[in-house]
Amino acid sequence: MSLITEPNFHEPGKRYFRDFSPGDDFYQLLIDTHRGLDESQSAMLNAKLILILSNHIGDISVLREGMQIARGSTDAS
Repeated sequence: MSLITEPNFHEPGKRYFRDFSPGDDFYQLLIDTHRGLDESQSAMLNAKLILILSNHIGDISVLREGMQIARGSTDAS
């Protein structure tokens, strides 16, 4: 399995009329999940979410590739 870097958001059984709509739905869900949390609680939620979704992915090579891409986009140039 290799890392999917193209938009891949969807919900089984749901039809979308715009390509960006599923990504917008995810972003709104993420914002709503953080609503009302302080900075520390929000950081903890992010850490838990990363671990839960990483476990779901399960493939260390995919996780490694994702980490390298994420780190590369945050390194100072």
